[in-house]
Amino acid sequence: MSGFQWPVRVYIEDTDAGGIVYYVNYLKYMERARSEWLRQLGLTQQGLLDADIQLVVHRLECRYAKPARLDDALQVSAQVERYGACRMSFHQRVTRRGEPLCDAWVDIACIDATRLKPTRWPAPLRAALGGQHLQD
Repeated sequence: MSGFQWPVRVYIEDTDAGGIVYYVNYLKYMERARSEWLRQLGLTQQGLLDADIQLVVHRLECRYAKPARLDDALQVSAQVERYGACRMSFHQRVTRRGEPLCDAWVDIACIDATRLKPTRWPAPLRAALGGQHLQD
């Protein structure tokens, strides 16, 4: 499956007193990229919630290499590495002019929003992923 790219600009609210992006904001950028990836596939977070489905972070590993700064133009990628019946693993990267700033490996779980229990990915998402072999 091909990767997805989302542009992000660093604003003053993203930075600390020294004009450097506060570490947790990289995770926010990555969340936005995954949401926009879903939107590109014809799905929205609100639509999933309306169908009683919620996507939650199950596990996260993050490695920071270099800081982003105020006014930087960044690219945030979201690449599906594998997925199963109710879990999906992404490799995500934040870059500036092609230079890696932050890498993360994010496992997302699909849950029933009422019962808060794992549930299968909705059919439209499975179809958008091309019916590739599921792994769990």
